[in-house]
Amino acid sequence: ATGGMAEVCRAVSSSIGGFQKEVALKRILPSLSTDAEFVSMFIAEAKLAVTLSHSNIVQVFDFGRVDQSYYIAMELIEGRDMTQILVKQSRDRRLVPIEVACFIVAEILHALEYAHTRASGGQPLGIVHRDVSPHNILVSFDGEVKLTDFGIAKAKNHVSLSKPGIVFGKFAYMS
Repeated sequence: ATGGMAEVCRAVSSSIGGFQKEVALKRILPSLSTDAEFVSMFIAEAKLAVTLSHSNIVQVFDFGRVDQSYYIAMELIEGRDMTQILVKQSRDRRLVPIEVACFIVAEILHALEYAHTRASGGQPLGIVHRDVSPHNILVSFDGEVKLTDFGIAKAKNHVSLSKPGIVFGKFAYMS
């Protein structure tokens, strides 16, 4: 998949002795890899996301750079995002069952509560995701629900990605 500042693809992480693990590799778009502001935002996302360890948040394993290409290696979720699920349901002229929708919402709320109340050194980080949209909600084929993409998240103790007059996120999903 390709978004506004990065692309995500399936990759294999390798180590000694033939150790391998499939991961999702998020890579800053080549056209933006020399833009200091986008690189800074990407690095901030990696630093913030790696501090989060919760069953409803996609786990970050590694961050690095190869030549001028920055990447984040993350947990690979075998499944679909909510946009794909909603489009399929719409094509089939069906609704997501209310029990399923409530379960998904509850799981995402667990992730958001964890991120918002997560503390470091006794100080709450106050993380606000700022981009909770169907595209960033993943549902595995096993029924796990995961929140991903903390790229524009805001935390009290981290570099702010806010700018006067600039809106981050998707307008349709803002509170």
